[in-house]
Amino acid sequence: MDRAPGLSVRLKLTVSYAGFLMLAGAVLLTAGYFSLSRGVHPGVIFMVRSHADLLRDFAPIAVIVMAFLLVFGLVGGWLLAGRMLAPLTRITDAAREAANGSLSHRIELEGRQDEFRELADAFDTMLARLEAHIAEQQRFAANASHELRTPLAITQTLLDVARNDPNRNNGELVDRLHAVNTRAIDLTEALLLLGRADQRSFTREHVDLSLIAEEATETLLPLAEKRGLTIETSGDTTPTIGSYALLLQLTANLVHNAIVHNLPDQGTVRVSTSVQPKSVALIVENTGEKLAPPLVSTLAEPFHRGTERVRTDHAGVGLGLAIVKSITQAHDGTLTLTPRAAGGLRVTVQLPAAPPYNGR
Repeated sequence: MDRAPGLSVRLKLTVSYAGFLMLAGAVLLTAGYFSLSRGVHPGVIFMVRSHADLLRDFAPIAVIVMAFLLVFGLVGGWLLAGRMLAPLTRITDAAREAANGSLSHRIELEGRQDEFRELADAFDTMLARLEAHIAEQQRFAANASHELRTPLAITQTLLDVARNDPNRNNGELVDRLHAVNTRAIDLTEALLLLGRADQRSFTREHVDLSLIAEEATETLLPLAEKRGLTIETSGDTTPTIGSYALLLQLTANLVHNAIVHNLPDQGTVRVSTSVQPKSVALIVENTGEKLAPPLVSTLAEPFHRGTERVRTDHAGVGLGLAIVKSITQAHDGTLTLTPRAAGGLRVTVQLPAAPPYNGR
């Protein structure tokens, strides 16, 4: 944005300091003059003979004092303003470097805590978060490109084989193309959902997590029964404010994740909700293999699939927990992943509580 040139803040402060000093000097000189003038009495031998004589003697002194105050105020104000604004100059330089794409630079302002130090620390924190966010977005873009390239490459290979072998059975080819295309569609929809949650472009309404948990569980019950798993649900009414569709997707992802990463047979998935004075919680835990804490800490990263976890053909596209994390953050909540001592995973989603509300 183009702006007309103006005076620098340092110059404005310098003029302000000098002007205030001269005003104070003028007030003091005026007070001194009137104090002396009270002693002027006609006919008194040892007093000044008239106000004119007093003014004539006092005026040169006043001019000298005011000139001294002007020079002292300008020089002292310039030096003092420069010293006071030095931290602001460092912050401005850091902002320019950030605008040019250098997010690794930090101000790291020394000294005791004051307004400039708070501003510098807040700016450093913002730069650190921006740098981490951009690095995460770059990794996400690279992973997304790789994941999308895989089904496209498979499709191209299948089409090349079909073209080079006209006598090949097209039924098998169609089935494989259908499976690859379905995976590509699922991945694209997951990426769109993830972007929607990151942008927080959704309508907020009163919802009940316990009802959402019931709906998600009923939808995925056939998959659990097919795998010989038992789903247990419990909990109280848990009112919160958010997007019903996104929170349903969050819950479905957690339940689906708990089903497909479970024991081969006779496993269990537990879905529960709880309410506290200021928050509500959705807890999904499952049986399974024991998980190392370092592995658990990375499960919510996009396209990360725990190699130590039991997987099936329903393992998804690697965005399940990443979508859960994004939706949770978009609702100002927290996501906690904890390995169970007996094996499996415990996932807790905490969201801000809302007053009870009748209806969705």
